[in-house]
Amino acid sequence: MDDYTALDPFFDVIRRGLDGLVDGAHFFDFFTDDAVTEYVVTVPGYPRQVDSRAALMDLYRPYGDTIRLDGADDLRVHHDREQGVAILEYRCYGHLVATNAPYQNRFVSIITIKDRKIVHWRDYLDSLAVVTALGN
Repeated sequence: MDDYTALDPFFDVIRRGLDGLVDGAHFFDFFTDDAVTEYVVTVPGYPRQVDSRAALMDLYRPYGDTIRLDGADDLRVHHDREQGVAILEYRCYGHLVATNAPYQNRFVSIITIKDRKIVHWRDYLDSLAVVTALGN
């Protein structure tokens, strides 16, 4: 998992938000092999949907070439245990690798869990924060 160390604060905030709801030692272990991840609000060049755990790992692998996260906080957790849904609100912050300029974003993730594994993840983020940070 050395390829993903730039995302460790994100992984940690998600682990805290899903504590007791999912099984696995690492973020990617929380997902079924065929889990669908949707990016409802996204940025140019980023996919709208990823259709497997392996594809999600491939998408996140080069993250540290552009942005390194220094922390994640402001976690708010909402559960509907009967429906198997968790909604996480959180903030991630860090810096751009090329310039060391600061980066921060807020997220809302709506996560569907079955048999203690994530089967669907729907993500919302502040796309303007990404575009502004990257100068696109």
